[in-house]
Amino acid sequence: MKFLYLTFFVCFFCFFVPTYGQDFNTIESAEFDPVNHRFLISNSNGVLVVDDQGEPISEMPGDATAQFGMEVVGNVLFAIVGDDVRAYDLTSGAELSSVTISGAQFLNGMASDGDHRIWVTDFSAKDIFEIDFTDLVNPSYVQIVSNTVTTPNGICYDEVNNRLVFVNWGASASIKSVDLTDYTVSTVVANTGVGSIDGIDNDNYGNYFIASWNPNRITRYNADFSVSEIITVPGGLSSPADIAYAEEIDTLIIPNSGNNTVRFVGFQTSDIKISNENPFAFSCYPNPVQENSVLSFNLTTPGITTISILDSQGRLIQKLWQENLPAVAHKFVVGDVELSPGNYIWHIESNGVVFSSAFIKQ
Repeated sequence: MKFLYLTFFVCFFCFFVPTYGQDFNTIESAEFDPVNHRFLISNSNGVLVVDDQGEPISEMPGDATAQFGMEVVGNVLFAIVGDDVRAYDLTSGAELSSVTISGAQFLNGMASDGDHRIWVTDFSAKDIFEIDFTDLVNPSYVQIVSNTVTTPNGICYDEVNNRLVFVNWGASASIKSVDLTDYTVSTVVANTGVGSIDGIDNDNYGNYFIASWNPNRITRYNADFSVSEIITVPGGLSSPADIAYAEEIDTLIIPNSGNNTVRFVGFQTSDIKISNENPFAFSCYPNPVQENSVLSFNLTTPGITTISILDSQGRLIQKLWQENLPAVAHKFVVGDVELSPGNYIWHIESNGVVFSSAFIKQ
């Protein structure tokens, strides 16, 4: 495997100690809340709310508690608390539902499909569970992997390949995957060269970030895990835990469980090319958008292509498609896109090139 050692420019990072009376105490995981544009950090005393400048605002109100993995889906925060996976209203913090995983020994990592499915790892029992929150009040769950052999920790969802990718603890830790068609477990990277991997998450462009304790490091892999890069984080790391990549702002959130600090690394100025032209010959007709409106674009190079809808402020509303597409002309019928009337932005990404185009929904 080829290793590249790079230092990235950092758009912003922070090291802070709250001054409003609530200190960090055994922080573990982080999430970005795009609804309220804020960061959420799990804390043994609750969930801390942090703004995008790294300044503590308050504790999340209501009953919200998170000891380990968290996921934000729409206006709901899912969190691991002991043997429970709980759902909280993202604004009020009120508990909406809870499911207890029978026989769980140490629920740790969490991932979601951005809709109704949540996955959690059991660090000690070496199991993986899938929880269905289609009925938010009465969720159900099933064990999809009964023995990972290794010690599963952080986990993330790979929509393009319909799989879960999870990292493992121990010396010379591995990265594995779960095929969501038949739930078979495969090894993605047998020996990462680092030990005790805690967290993993993927970005908008098919890359993966892992957080290890031995050494303290953030490593970025490309989509097929053939190339890795060490991400240098100003201020250093101390047992980086359950990291999260905020796709809406291209920022990696790193909770340091060793010294209860948080770092932010922004990738707005990385290797992503923003084009002022229209490299995809992208169009949408008719506009204002109707059910029969057609998106047309042309790819000159095959690759994973994502089409999303942003609001007028550039915040992600929904991801429509993400597929590995051939280098040909493509057409998609918009269909019944559920949007309130207003101004929006089509956002297309492929092979590191990004293009946006405004549209109206009446």
